[in-house]
Amino acid sequence: MNLCNSRLSVTFVRQCSTIFTSGILQNKCRLSSCSSSSSTQRNMSSGQRGSRDSSGSSGSAGSAGTAGAGGAIPFQHPHCDRAAMYEQPVRKMRTKGGTYDYDLVVIGGGSAGLACAKEAVLNGARVACLDFVKPTPTLGTKWGVGGTCVNVGCIPKKLMHQASLLGEAVHEAAAYGWNVDDKIKPDWSKLVQSVQNHIKSVNWVTRVDLRDKKVEYINGLGSFVDAHTMLAKLKSSERTITAQNFVIAVGGRPRYPDIPGAVEHGITSDDLFSLDREPGKTLVVGAGYIGLECAGFLKGLGYEPTVMVRSIVLRGFDQQMAELVASSMEERGIPFLRKSVPLSVEKQDDGKLLVKYKNTETGEEAEELFDTVLWAIGRKGLVEDLNLSNAGVSVQKDKIPVDSQETTNVPNIYAVGDIIYGKPELTPVAVLAGRLLARRLYGGATQRMDYNDVATTVFTPLEYACVGLSEEDAVKQYGEDEVEVFHGYYKPTEFFIPQKSVRYCYLKAVAERHGDQRVYGLHYLGPVAGEVIQGFAAALKSGLTVNTLMNTVGIHPTTAEEFTRLSITKRSGLDPTPASCCS
Repeated sequence: MNLCNSRLSVTFVRQCSTIFTSGILQNKCRLSSCSSSSSTQRNMSSGQRGSRDSSGSSGSAGSAGTAGAGGAIPFQHPHCDRAAMYEQPVRKMRTKGGTYDYDLVVIGGGSAGLACAKEAVLNGARVACLDFVKPTPTLGTKWGVGGTCVNVGCIPKKLMHQASLLGEAVHEAAAYGWNVDDKIKPDWSKLVQSVQNHIKSVNWVTRVDLRDKKVEYINGLGSFVDAHTMLAKLKSSERTITAQNFVIAVGGRPRYPDIPGAVEHGITSDDLFSLDREPGKTLVVGAGYIGLECAGFLKGLGYEPTVMVRSIVLRGFDQQMAELVASSMEERGIPFLRKSVPLSVEKQDDGKLLVKYKNTETGEEAEELFDTVLWAIGRKGLVEDLNLSNAGVSVQKDKIPVDSQETTNVPNIYAVGDIIYGKPELTPVAVLAGRLLARRLYGGATQRMDYNDVATTVFTPLEYACVGLSEEDAVKQYGEDEVEVFHGYYKPTEFFIPQKSVRYCYLKAVAERHGDQRVYGLHYLGPVAGEVIQGFAAALKSGLTVNTLMNTVGIHPTTAEEFTRLSITKRSGLDPTPASCCS
């Protein structure tokens, strides 16, 4: 969730006044960040207004409809590029099929659902958002509105990653002339409290934002009765809700392995960020990005993580880069148990956890004691409580398949975010997809979500960011003879004084071999990877070529400039290792 943007939205809706006179809508903005004092005018013809009956609700989804007295009239602010609404009392909507409580009900209060709900209101719809969090099975952890990202994902993960980097920086400061106490160490309970305080502040701002935007928030577990009806189980009652359209945005939760003691004694990332004790010696089972990120910041905070890998590291990512990430973590003292799977978890009398596991190649079994076992073996979509069969919605591997417009096999039911099948499970993807869906349904827009070439970052101690195709996928799609890979190692200037390892600082551009040499993918392993790759992501989406990249003047001395200095190809066989930071 972009907290700054949400605050701007709240401020704008509060401060933009609309004056309706003689068929002309005049909008006067008093937003402090906008210098405009001019007004815009929009013709109030039937072709430019959303359909409303006497109830004040929108007409059929996705169409402009016909003019109706007292309707909500969207306008586009000329300078702030924000939408505002001329508000009218909202009542039930009458359609050919009957009367509904809402134009739209969004199921799920995470990134996708909130973005969709708020955008739909801005485009004239009456919207409710159903949100419910089941406590975790081991510790009973639960949280407020905002979904995975805010509560148990991106935000707390990044904060703990930052805490671990700060610890590393403090120790490096001595080399830069700072007098540092060698006994400095983190306080886990204080860190958790700080992280949770921030999360709760975001929860509160989100609730206020929903209220101000007139999205009805319903804290209840929803299940379908039919394609237009949902039963909401509230704290002490039940409520039947009807809507013309539904958007499923329930996301997913971590999986638990089917072994003895897994649920009773293991935790997941849903529990880690509010854990009321130090994690100590921790077994992280799973080598996806969640597992590696957790292992990374635990190590940086002074604990002893071990990563258990069943098959490969960072499945779905470029495998050369994935192995470099793993090697950089091993260099920092994080052991990897390769080709291993857990067999059982037993709690000992002293509270320690005895984990028995097996090597899948040799069949050899072993056991080891840990303080914490963290399951990071993947996530599953939360479809089981929705009773989707009642509405006729198809399910595929715990996810919901959709078409290019996020429509399920049932025409009035849509899905966005992590719950949809085969799409990137990333917050910015969910947010944009949710907004675009709402604009198509209620704003007459046609733009669809582009799920290709989405940038992402793995926040391991040495960060990995990428955008576009992996080397393997490029070869698979275009053929080995048609792909050229430009690559190189580099030495960050700031690493020299504290004598940090530069062994795994590496980047590459995967490109077309002939013709314009369009860049298919960019991969970077090093400091502040997300900040480095973000700008290049826009360039790649705009058709970046190798020639353009190499003729871009870099900012010196930065690690980002290394992309502009790539000249050695893998095919050449030349050594891509520089002699110094400036070679």
